[in-house]
Amino acid sequence: MLTDKFGRSINYLRLAIVDRCNLRCTYCMPENGLPWIKQNELMTDEEMLRICSVFTEMGVDKIRITGGEPFVRKNSIELIQNISQLAGLTDLSITTNGLLTEQYIPQLKKCGIQSVNLSLDTLDRDRFFKITRRNSLDKVMKTLNGLLQNNIKVKINTVVMEGENTEDIIPLVMLTKNLPIDVRFIEEMPFNGSETDISLKWNFTQIYNHIKEYFPEIQKTEDPKSSTSYNYKIPGFTGSIGIIAAYTRSFCGDCNRIRITPSGILRTCLYEGSGINLKDEIRMGKTDEALKNIIIDSIHQKPKDGWEAQKQSLNPSQIHQSMATIGG
Repeated sequence: MLTDKFGRSINYLRLAIVDRCNLRCTYCMPENGLPWIKQNELMTDEEMLRICSVFTEMGVDKIRITGGEPFVRKNSIELIQNISQLAGLTDLSITTNGLLTEQYIPQLKKCGIQSVNLSLDTLDRDRFFKITRRNSLDKVMKTLNGLLQNNIKVKINTVVMEGENTEDIIPLVMLTKNLPIDVRFIEEMPFNGSETDISLKWNFTQIYNHIKEYFPEIQKTEDPKSSTSYNYKIPGFTGSIGIIAAYTRSFCGDCNRIRITPSGILRTCLYEGSGINLKDEIRMGKTDEALKNIIIDSIHQKPKDGWEAQKQSLNPSQIHQSMATIGG
């Protein structure tokens, strides 16, 4: 089992298989997109599968496939299927925007995907277009319905932005009345691919107080170990609610996560500015044992929390990099 210097067991890998995305969400990237990673700098399917295999041999039993948008990558479903067969893996999940996902739902179910995080920041067609710069809300809703019909657990991820979608908080909460879903409201982060600053008005406390104003009977539920969200339920509702303090970073204490970027960089914290490039190590001919030693050393340097990571690693230009280049 991988353990950092604070005694935290690391068993959760977030693997970004591509940096490209078919949306242009304002909180993630500029309207014209980003300087995408060159093809030869992206990991191949074989490299990704090898890295995942090395991690599962070291005790990682949960992998989340992220991006960019995972299904923008060519043959992504075949890669997901191959990863799902790794020995020791007990939990394989995906984060997607839902635009291309519906067609793959039967294959996802077949290879054991039990949970999908679906990015959805509004239920209003006009606001969806304003935020994502695409007119694709219907595709996302079809994916949501298809996942539920196939008994795949759905978590909706909503980034809360002042002046953009705060009026959607209550309608999204209402989705949990009859649907078995978890709607999670996320503090906006600075990883928007531009120098645009964010407003912190709608932080964890503001989001919670807003929901409680409409649903005073809201109840706190138990947070699973290493959970990034503070979880709640409204009595009589089928689903649940979560709030993720992504910017204020109050959930870092028992972090069990690491990230691999689309170019193969191992990042032990979202707010870490650099890391070891495992893809380059593979291309230099390193054995699996050598890779494991590199990983162990990197995990041992994992910072205590996001604030420490930012202080040690990030310069002003890095703090505004896009989440697509970091890895989901």
